Amino acid sequence: MQLSTRARYATRAMLELAASYGEGPLQLKEIAKKQQISPKYLEQVLIDLRKAGYIHTQKGNRGGYMLAVPPQEITLYDVISTVEGSLAPVACVDNTALCSKSGQCVTREIWSRLKDKIKGELASTTMADLLLAQEEKNTEGGAIFYQI
Repeated sequence: MQLSTRARYATRAMLELAASYGEGPLQLKEIAKKQQISPKYLEQVLIDLRKAGYIHTQKGNRGGYMLAVPPQEITLYDVISTVEGSLAPVACVDNTALCSKSGQCVTREIWSRLKDKIKGELASTTMADLLLAQEEKNTEGGAIFYQI
């Protein structure tokens, strides 16, 4: 199972916004340049996060994007599930009606547990946690670049 580019870019953009939390809005071009993401693609990703209430926009000359929620209240699960939807490895985990064998299927139980473990791991990690981990990496040397 691999996360989409959309999920990775959403995470990187949210980390960029978390790093500037409380300092005012960041312009789309600035986020895109720092994270090496196409501005047009990034704009589409940020629309989903804005609709979900994790970021808001400020219009005007000094406008841009900023977190609507403190970084310690936004989990990696929040971000990824917003842009990806379900993290179930197979569709029958979320909808047993899709498979006539779901009631007797032992692998469905494994897929369900896998989904729960992935969700648990992502839900236990906040943007603030990731920022702290990034700061620790930066003290070891190197430039800031979020690769999720």
